Amino acid sequence: MTSVDLPASTVTSPVASPVTSASASAFIPAPATPYQGDIARYWNEEARPVNLRLGDVDGLYHHHYGIGAIDHEALGDPADSAYEKKLIAELHRLESAQTDVLLDNLGAIGRDDLLVDAGCGRGGTMVMAHQRFGCKVEGVTLSAKQADFGNNRARELGIADSVHSRVCNMLATPFETGQAAASWNNESSMYVDLHDLMAEHSRILAVGGRYVTITGCWNPRYGQPSKWVSQINAHFECNIHSRREYLRAMADNRLVPQAVIDLTPETLPYWKLRATSSLVTGIEEAFIKSYEDGSFQYVLIAADRV
Repeated sequence: MTSVDLPASTVTSPVASPVTSASASAFIPAPATPYQGDIARYWNEEARPVNLRLGDVDGLYHHHYGIGAIDHEALGDPADSAYEKKLIAELHRLESAQTDVLLDNLGAIGRDDLLVDAGCGRGGTMVMAHQRFGCKVEGVTLSAKQADFGNNRARELGIADSVHSRVCNMLATPFETGQAAASWNNESSMYVDLHDLMAEHSRILAVGGRYVTITGCWNPRYGQPSKWVSQINAHFECNIHSRREYLRAMADNRLVPQAVIDLTPETLPYWKLRATSSLVTGIEEAFIKSYEDGSFQYVLIAADRV
């Protein structure tokens, strides 16, 4: 799926005007559809503490979930007064581990390249991408609140010239055709039509450029979206797609998968640990049950533009 807090968009036709990293998020375009307006409202008004509490650990504010084994030694004794603080730090470590896996799959990136984060949230993935590759990273989100947060954080880190968020429909970005070396959706693709999304990524990517998505998707082998998937859709006001839909939309838009990785076993520990924390939001059971019964999967797909 996407993260507890990732924005996205819906339909409009792509545009191809040059991007300038100095452009501010002060200009907020009107929603292209009523649904876009609903999503912008959702993320502008969203006030759950989970993402901020996790981001406060080290200043990287994510809007996605985590992967990897729990470090029980780091957690220590649940009876310890510091246990909850350690638990939150562990959840955040798993979030950043998820981002590292996404970045690992971007391929060779140079310092002069442009990367695009579609549905950038508060910018944690963008910051980590810049720290790793040293290049410019541009993010788009429908949420002015998230864009402002991300830009303020970039200024605090002294990287505002390289890391920038803008209020923009991810299906109609301001980037030139072929301008990006790589792009991604980190738990944000469930808010849009996949064919339109892949068409826009295909447009902005250079030939040979890499697209990566990490997302929750319902499993076609289950038959239909399960009741748990329906609960997740209702909770986040989104529309989770099937794995098959991702692959079809990529094939239709000159994006050839190079890797399809099932991360479901890797994300279950995160959810089971989070369900024991003070950060529960009520959706934890739906994630755990759907992952366990096979109706929902957490996958990474990396595809090259041909």
